[in-house]
Amino acid sequence: MTTSPAKVALITGAGSGIGRSAALSLAQRGYRLVLAGRRADALAETAALIGDQAETLCCPTDVTDDAQVDALFAQAVAHFGRIDLLFNNAGMGAAAVQIDEMDMADWRRVVDVNLTGAFLCLRAAFRTMKAQTPQGGRIINNGSISAHSPRPLSAPYTATKHAITGLTKSASLDGRPFDIACCQIDIGNA
Repeated sequence: MTTSPAKVALITGAGSGIGRSAALSLAQRGYRLVLAGRRADALAETAALIGDQAETLCCPTDVTDDAQVDALFAQAVAHFGRIDLLFNNAGMGAAAVQIDEMDMADWRRVVDVNLTGAFLCLRAAFRTMKAQTPQGGRIINNGSISAHSPRPLSAPYTATKHAITGLTKSASLDGRPFDIACCQIDIGNA
């Protein structure tokens, strides 16, 4: 009897917080892991916490850079052969200020990471999951309770997390013919 290799999960924002916790949990469930994030040292810390529980590949990546995202997915496929799960988790907030005091650079940074970065990773996952055999996989986008019940002074974060809901719904429909399931989790304070 031939056993298939463990499934492969790619986690963005894997160097800390929710991403690190997800990596630890997926390792306990037998996944092989691609850990992505901006800081190589933080990814190495996550990998060290996982230890021998799972095979890990650390890939420092800026999710706002489409070339880096494409390289991330290419490296993951070259190493593991496929991607079964994308946890689209990388995100950030901005300073708590009134809307009329919001610095455009801060606004753009939050939109670039939380929305454009999520789109770039989702797009790369679609390309990968459509091309692999067997075809398909799962994409989990990390939304937020803030998309539905925002906090005061959080316009950039709230707007991007609300947009993630639309991106998730569109991807869910578009992925069906290719056995790509896309869903969203909305975590509160973590």
